[in-house]
Amino acid sequence: MMDSDPILSMTLHLVDWPLRMKRRHGVGDVERSLPGVVVELRSRDGLTGWGEAAPWSVFSGTAEGCAQALHVYLRPLFEGAEPRDLPRLMRAADRALFGHPEAKAAIEMAVMDLIGKRCGLRVADLLGGVFRPTIPLSVSIANPDFAEDLDFAREQIARGVRLFKVKTGFASHAEDLGRLEGLRGVLPADAILRIDYNQGLDPWDALPKLRDIEAFDPGFIEQPVPRDRRDAMAEIACALDTPLLADESVFTPAEAVELVRARFADCVSIKLMKCGSMRRAQEIAAITEAAGIAAYGGTMYEGGIAIAAGIHTVCATPNICLGAEFYTANYVMGVDILTAPIRLDNGQSHLPEGPGLGIEVERAALASITRQVLA
Repeated sequence: MMDSDPILSMTLHLVDWPLRMKRRHGVGDVERSLPGVVVELRSRDGLTGWGEAAPWSVFSGTAEGCAQALHVYLRPLFEGAEPRDLPRLMRAADRALFGHPEAKAAIEMAVMDLIGKRCGLRVADLLGGVFRPTIPLSVSIANPDFAEDLDFAREQIARGVRLFKVKTGFASHAEDLGRLEGLRGVLPADAILRIDYNQGLDPWDALPKLRDIEAFDPGFIEQPVPRDRRDAMAEIACALDTPLLADESVFTPAEAVELVRARFADCVSIKLMKCGSMRRAQEIAAITEAAGIAAYGGTMYEGGIAIAAGIHTVCATPNICLGAEFYTANYVMGVDILTAPIRLDNGQSHLPEGPGLGIEVERAALASITRQVLA
């Protein structure tokens, strides 16, 4: 058993992530920057645990609200607490605060980082052990400047990437088809093309458009209609030959149970920022695995801390087997706050080595994007 070593302090860094490229989605656009929150926990013996929250205002919440949730409601629970009491602390967090899954995910990963560093174990080991040391890397084609995106795709092909997810539903249907045709022209024969509407279609006319999309033989079509239209998702899933992937329609284990009962999709995207913790991500994966529903590792606009936590989660979770989009820290964010970047090569994301999350933060880089500190 670990000796007593309580959490001494929590410091919150409200940051603005600059972006290297514009991104466009069915649910909203990102032009220049996005706010986020970096969590820093200090223990009595001098260890530091890092966590990161990546909310998006059109998806689940704001960074400002996330920072206040951590500062006002979660700080009293965690400061002075024992990291080894994490399951009890996370249950207390759910009782103290409704929603705010990004805040809860960030505090959990910071505590797990502390525990791993204290015990000399990787977070993936704490999550049950390593099932896979690498993960097939999926990258998203989401730039409104399609010529730039084609150059990005060519670069990724040269790096061995073979999973490409195209964001659709933010332009006309004809433009979507044209972009898919253009991308198909540069992809090698062994590449898999996937489609993500981010809720961008109306349920009443989605099916004819999706049947056109099927001509490109996509590996899956992700969340074509709004989150709450699970009835329409179920009808579309039955009507298409292509697997339908649920993203926004499944945030929680309870919604995963609903997915299993209603079968409104064939597979599911699991994101730490949706479900609120690595353990809860594994719960969703276990529920869907029991029903034969495979999972994909999704992300929000995440820097290296959250990406590392996602990699540990997927590497320790057998059913998250459809690859994962752990590329944002390396290719989308304009600043990398890690001293060593997340390792991406040969079309794979690699599990970080070293205890805890296996990452270290470059404080000068963090300071360069911080606009407010809450301590």
